[in-house]
Amino acid sequence: FAGGDIVAVDGRAMTPGQVLAALNEVGAANGVGRIDIVENRYVGMKSRGAYETPGGTIMLRAHRAIESITLDREVAHLKDELMPRYAGLIYNGYWWSPERRMLQTAIDYSQSSVNGEVRVRLYKGSVDIAGRRSDDSLFDYRTVTFEEDEGAYDQANATGFIALNALRLRNLALKQADKGG
Repeated sequence: FAGGDIVAVDGRAMTPGQVLAALNEVGAANGVGRIDIVENRYVGMKSRGAYETPGGTIMLRAHRAIESITLDREVAHLKDELMPRYAGLIYNGYWWSPERRMLQTAIDYSQSSVNGEVRVRLYKGSVDIAGRRSDDSLFDYRTVTFEEDEGAYDQANATGFIALNALRLRNLALKQADKGG
């Protein structure tokens, strides 16, 4: 991945079209990407669709895997909120709309650090992540342990954090109790 885009498969540099063709081939051979869904159409009706998207399924799983180590938590959450709107605009034919272009700018910004490699394992229709690596990874072994974290996490800080984090809920409960609720 470079800037959020898949640029190679099995170490071979490829164009986006070549990536999709290669992943479609290997994914189809492993039964990946078969879906049967009922969709809500733009005009208000529901329709049933049976699709085969092996390459797209592999790309999505791999992309999510590299994002899991390269995106900040809040950026990842915001991107997840924006994607249904973005997809809806495209699905409904609004590719050239100003709102789609605005969302594209935010998405492009979010992808600037989505670089690295993902290994996938395909088996009987499933796509499993076998590994991920990035020079831009925010995952740091030194800070994920509670034992030897070089001072990154002091368990005593959790008490204050929990009290502050729960403050709004405590205030809400007190207000409801005052009203007899």
